Amino acid sequence: MSDIVENGTWQEIGPTDDFVVDLGVCVQNGDDQVAVFRLAEDEWYATQNLCPHQKQMVLSRGLTGDVKGEPKITCPLHKRSFSLRSGEFLGEGEMDCLKVYEVKSEAGKVFLKL
Repeated sequence: MSDIVENGTWQEIGPTDDFVVDLGVCVQNGDDQVAVFRLAEDEWYATQNLCPHQKQMVLSRGLTGDVKGEPKITCPLHKRSFSLRSGEFLGEGEMDCLKVYEVKSEAGKVFLKL
């Protein structure tokens, strides 16, 4: 099961115009990096930026898409795909899940629960 951050505080991370549809943005939070994705006008997801396959900070540069309606991010280096909703690995075999974060937009600003 993925690690969904629920008990945190909402922090503004930027204006919605800074987030292009179907592209990721990396947000620094202390020592952590969070990949934030805007898949439609108001469809937002956020995961850890660290790919669990070879421990590289690349997921914000990954390819977005879907598998049977499940939004996904695919690592640009290793081609491993993960659910943007749950963080679960969508491929064959065993792989660590991604940590996922709550993200929302309000009044032209994007907020991340950290």
